[in-house]
Amino acid sequence: MRRSPLFSGIIYVVLGIIFTLLAIQYVNSDGGWSFFSILLVILATFDFGSGLRMIKIHFILKKQKNEP
Repeated sequence: MRRSPLFSGIIYVVLGIIFTLLAIQYVNSDGGWSFFSILLVILATFDFGSGLRMIKIHFILKKQKNEP
């Protein structure tokens, strides 16, 4: 059974939210930006981008499926 792009997109967006929250917590507790907090922000950016792209693909495929 294959996963739909919508499900994968939602998972990526949730991971992006988690990485963003971890980065915020790490910066607040450490008192500044470090390599680890920047890495978390970069991962969150990639996850948000991939998630939004997957959600867009889902709606494109759904539109193509409904066209005659």
